[in-house]
Amino acid sequence: MNDVMPDPVDATPEAEAEAPRGGADEPAAAAPLEVVRELTGHPGVDVHLARLDEVDHLPADGHLEVYEDVHRGLRAELTSLDAHPAPRPHDNRS
Repeated sequence: MNDVMPDPVDATPEAEAEAPRGGADEPAAAAPLEVVRELTGHPGVDVHLARLDEVDHLPADGHLEVYEDVHRGLRAELTSLDAHPAPRPHDNRS
């Protein structure tokens, strides 16, 4: 039996810097999703949804901020549907 082990691969930072880059380990370049949106007919909702177009031009780490902002805006629109409108001057006639 042979107890001789091969030398370990040099894993120093200098060796890593010299290693070739590319291939399957590299992330793909950003590509727009180009999702077609239809207008909802509700201007407040459509304004928030239009912001989603911005993510096509941002790196992935910038998407979260836009998604969270759109989510907040859409929740506010939904919440406003539950609010009772203020009475008009002539609504309280008897």
